[in-house]
Amino acid sequence: MTQSAVEQPVISPSSKGKGHHKGLYVLFFTEMWERFGYYLMIGIFFLYLVDPATNGGKGLDTTKAADLVGSYIALVYLSPFLGGLMADRYLGYRRAVILGGVLLAAGYFSLAVPGDMAMYVGLGLIIIGNGFFKPNIGTILGNIYNREDLRAKKDVAYNIFYMGVNIGAFICNFVAAYLRNHYGWGHAFAAAGVGMLIGLIIFATNQKVIASGDVRKEPSPDDMPMAKIVSLVFLPAIIAATLGYFMNDILGHTLFHTRSNDAFMFACVPIIIFYIRLYTTSQKREDKRGLGALLAFFAVAIVFWVIYNQNSTGLTIWADQYTDRSMSAGVEEAAKPLGMLQTVTTDPHAVTQVDEHFRAVTDASGKVVETQGPDLYFQNVPKDQWPKDGKMRLISTEIFQSINPFFIVAFSLMVVGLFGWLAKRGKEPTTPVKVAMGIFLAGASSLLMVVAASMTNVYLDKTSMGWLFGTYAVFTVGEILVSPIGLSMVSKLSPPRVTALMMGGWYLVNAIAGKVAGLMATFWDEFIDKKLYFLILVVSAAVAGVVMLMISKWIASVVKEKTGSY
Repeated sequence: MTQSAVEQPVISPSSKGKGHHKGLYVLFFTEMWERFGYYLMIGIFFLYLVDPATNGGKGLDTTKAADLVGSYIALVYLSPFLGGLMADRYLGYRRAVILGGVLLAAGYFSLAVPGDMAMYVGLGLIIIGNGFFKPNIGTILGNIYNREDLRAKKDVAYNIFYMGVNIGAFICNFVAAYLRNHYGWGHAFAAAGVGMLIGLIIFATNQKVIASGDVRKEPSPDDMPMAKIVSLVFLPAIIAATLGYFMNDILGHTLFHTRSNDAFMFACVPIIIFYIRLYTTSQKREDKRGLGALLAFFAVAIVFWVIYNQNSTGLTIWADQYTDRSMSAGVEEAAKPLGMLQTVTTDPHAVTQVDEHFRAVTDASGKVVETQGPDLYFQNVPKDQWPKDGKMRLISTEIFQSINPFFIVAFSLMVVGLFGWLAKRGKEPTTPVKVAMGIFLAGASSLLMVVAASMTNVYLDKTSMGWLFGTYAVFTVGEILVSPIGLSMVSKLSPPRVTALMMGGWYLVNAIAGKVAGLMATFWDEFIDKKLYFLILVVSAAVAGVVMLMISKWIASVVKEKTGSY
């Protein structure tokens, strides 16, 4: 999630009063409900894909499910590049948000309809809708707070705004768990659509309040024409993606384990070359230094976001298959009214057939084989711990997705207070050093998973849910240091003529990281020793953190040149 503050907003009856602009609260609740739907999707999508068809799921194996989840996350983060440009130059920000919200709601409702065609249409609508919605609602808020009397409150306004992100992300998993456990997957996806409609109603009925934020800059001769962007970025990317998709036919095997991985990785090549050319062809020394520092920051940040996106891949698999999700009778009674309990049974019924390493068994056509047996949760539960009545109630897997937003709210004030205390003593780290610290903490969170995998034979027994709580807690502190930095660094370091393109570059970083996280998870079944999977993340974070420390003085000096502060 994104950094949030815990400061309570002061509501003013006037947009020019002592409190915040009324538009902040309109945007707060709109964003809260949109993020409710997005993180509900993130929480259950993988689980839905691997759930047997007899339960209403898609019955895919881990490789295919992780591939689809990774592709979805990658494209969701890639589409804001185009959506932001379209709003900036043609649609306007309010119309773009409304269009995006309608497409998002339609996409979630499509997922509630059975059938593969409805699912893929729904995913497409969500990806396009997010492209119009995500970059532009924040732009409206920024434009409102560019007013002279509100400018000093801008940082606090963004913190309040992003509180909505974490409220939505926290509550959505409880709703998803209740609906899918009691009514099925379709109702859970439909809830995301209902949430988006609520957000749209709030936004659409308060147009006058936020109208001042729908201000587009006048076209500048320095702006890169849309036709040039299409010819230099999108067309080469489409050609490269097509070539990547058919590499399996050309070489007889894929390069990155699946066709979609090959297509995406190939598509990224011309886009990355385009951004490098922005740097190499820049004529002004000041612009070149800013672009160079920004691209270096982007390259290092990819590792952080790969670890972040394990929440929808590796850590979801771990929570579902390898974590003891049972609870004491007292906790179970308290949790029951919240609808967060999943019932599993030892009674034979249709389940996915897996081998001793939890790998799904497939037939000659690659389709997952189903068999009669107990729920797969019991595969690594010793038989003497099986329930006597044949039924056990567990914490639903998606509930673990709410740990991160909870810790963000809990830790934000503490972290901000710590750096405020250091700042008064002249010892506050520079922004690049904070990023390095965040990357190291992300690596430390994966190190906890290495320890967890080392202490238990996960094919015979389950691990404590405390490992996941610890992992999310450590990572969250790192996220508070890194997550708010991205768009801020873009605004500080990029030349004005290419700011929109560099914003797209930041979303590209997130897109690549999401796809790499999915790519890694497609190899999950091949990592028999699971600690090696997480060890790759630890080593990658250590290298990225050291590199960030090495270039921190250079980046800090460029920021100082541009803004007058570190």
